[in-house]
Amino acid sequence: MSDSSEKPVRGDPTWVAPALTKSAKTRVVGKTNVFFGPPLAILAEGQKNTMEISGKLNRTAERYMEILKHHGLELTEPERLCLAHICQIGFMSPLEISELPFEVGLTRFECDGLDKVALATKLEAVSFADLVAVVESLGF
Repeated sequence: MSDSSEKPVRGDPTWVAPALTKSAKTRVVGKTNVFFGPPLAILAEGQKNTMEISGKLNRTAERYMEILKHHGLELTEPERLCLAHICQIGFMSPLEISELPFEVGLTRFECDGLDKVALATKLEAVSFADLVAVVESLGF
């Protein structure tokens, strides 16, 4: 470099990569071993090329994340606590997620400000995507 005011460029031994932005970090995660349970095996069925499989998984995850951005439900803190209590069983299958309104009526969970009838009615009125977004927002 001839002028000290010039910034080093890639290829120059003094060049230092800039700090990664959040979007750049999500672009470069690296390779990882993934267990292909039945849902992933079905999703990737018939594909043998790992780049195609990786692309399919990443497209699916990106679309899923976008769905989560556009779905969900406004819940009060007592409603969130009630649903978290129900979800504490662990893994929530699609069937269990769709039965959340029914489960609200069965749970013995109680707390100040919780109206289980109103919560069940609220859950019955939304789409499955909304229910999934709620479960995801609770960390299950």
